[in-house]
Amino acid sequence: MTDISLLLCTRDRAGSLAATLASIDRAIRAAPHLTIEVVIVDNGSTDDAADRLATWRKDRPFPVHLLAEPRPGLARARNTGLARTMGRIVAMTDDDCVLHTDYFGALAACFADVTGPTIIGGRILLGDPRDIAVTVKLEDHPMIAAADQFPGGFVMGANLAMTADAIARIGAFDERFGAGARFVSAEDTDFLFRAQRQNIPVRYEPHFTVDHHHGRRDPGDAVKLLAGYAFGDGALYAKHLRHSPRIRGFIVKDLRDVMKDFTAPVTPCAGIRRFYLFSLRHKIMGFLAYVAAARRLGGINAGLDPSRCRNLPGTASWRCGGTRTDALLHRSRE
Repeated sequence: MTDISLLLCTRDRAGSLAATLASIDRAIRAAPHLTIEVVIVDNGSTDDAADRLATWRKDRPFPVHLLAEPRPGLARARNTGLARTMGRIVAMTDDDCVLHTDYFGALAACFADVTGPTIIGGRILLGDPRDIAVTVKLEDHPMIAAADQFPGGFVMGANLAMTADAIARIGAFDERFGAGARFVSAEDTDFLFRAQRQNIPVRYEPHFTVDHHHGRRDPGDAVKLLAGYAFGDGALYAKHLRHSPRIRGFIVKDLRDVMKDFTAPVTPCAGIRRFYLFSLRHKIMGFLAYVAAARRLGGINAGLDPSRCRNLPGTASWRCGGTRTDALLHRSRE
């Protein structure tokens, strides 16, 4: 059985792919005792990413599966890739990240004592000191998310790993969330929230690390990013409010946190004067957007919600309710 599947989704980042791919090469060479496959999903790139990936794959001494998902959306691309992975552990990173050389050895060590479905997020360092310090995870000690803790930001999709049986229990990423989708972000937070609802532990381990070269240096870009994160969280609140009492507690906490703008203010980046009020405002916008979309479609979860789908073992198909669908299976460039 494959020990580790590395899933990488990319869209229009041909320029940054070389560093990411080179780091994958180095990290795999440094872990000869592990069986590793790489699954890469091209999410409708309009640059020459597909050609670069095909060229890179030719001489690799390890399995590389190139898939195409032309419909935009990070969650959709991840679902396409997850349906192809065969590893006992599935790790995900982004196309602007660079893996540390000991990545796979450290990752395997973190899962060595795991006996059931588990999710573990790794450390994310700022790849370029000129970039604004956002989308990083700097803690240097292990942590376990409390059952009643909001999982957003506890671990992040840029460096996230899980056992295959965790994916089988949680289901697919909700394709309405995340970059390129209606609700902009929070596809990983929604996934983690559903894991917590099934008592699947969510852990953080700093030992497997990536450097994030996100390239955001204009404060306006960081403001837009943080607004999108809050918008996605608000939509997630609306999605789960009816079925999870925890959401009400998160909302109450957000309301109370507004007072911190006056008693203990934080400034994650220039351009945001009152962060807690800024975050609350965009969460409300996301909440209302979700409700409005649900009303147009005839119900709070109307339409295909991929988060209710389960992968059929040994196949690239998913069962959604009572229906089998091959919508996530696409011809690979193999």
